[in-house]
Amino acid sequence: MMHGPSPERADTSPAPASHPLVGTCERALRVCNNIIVVFAALALIAACAILSYSVLSRALFQAANYWQDEAAVFLLVGATFMTAAYVQGSRGHIGIEAFVGLLSPRANRVRLWLVDLASFAFCAFFTWKSWTLTHEAWTDGQVSNSMWSPPLAIPYGLMACGMTLLCLQILLQLTSPLSGAKAR
Repeated sequence: MMHGPSPERADTSPAPASHPLVGTCERALRVCNNIIVVFAALALIAACAILSYSVLSRALFQAANYWQDEAAVFLLVGATFMTAAYVQGSRGHIGIEAFVGLLSPRANRVRLWLVDLASFAFCAFFTWKSWTLTHEAWTDGQVSNSMWSPPLAIPYGLMACGMTLLCLQILLQLTSPLSGAKAR
């Protein structure tokens, strides 16, 4: 069955950590994520406004806009990647949980930890590649192939930053049980 966060996992309150560094990092990331969500919401509104303007200006004035599609894509890429850690923090990513009812609570905690470990490995690789792509785009001065030609380091940088935050969120979820924190 595929679904969003289950009621027992939707709690975003901090888990009590035995190690103060883990708790401090969790609180700092939560504040950072809450700020990012506000900016991501504004980015989504801006993308809607830009695309609506584009449609209206073409329909009413036959005016071609060369920048609107890429601007909207940049905003959507930023909003998507930058909010991934927020969604992971509440375990809001879609998951297939066919085994939840079949496994004991302890086995489910182990299953979640193993899924987080595999997710961290994948996301760490993706983060590394995102940062190398950002570096290449920045140092080579790469721009998009449109008439507007914005620097590609912008969406690549947003992708890399968002993946870095996601890796940090997953790492905190991996270390919380190991540091003596109550599992969420």
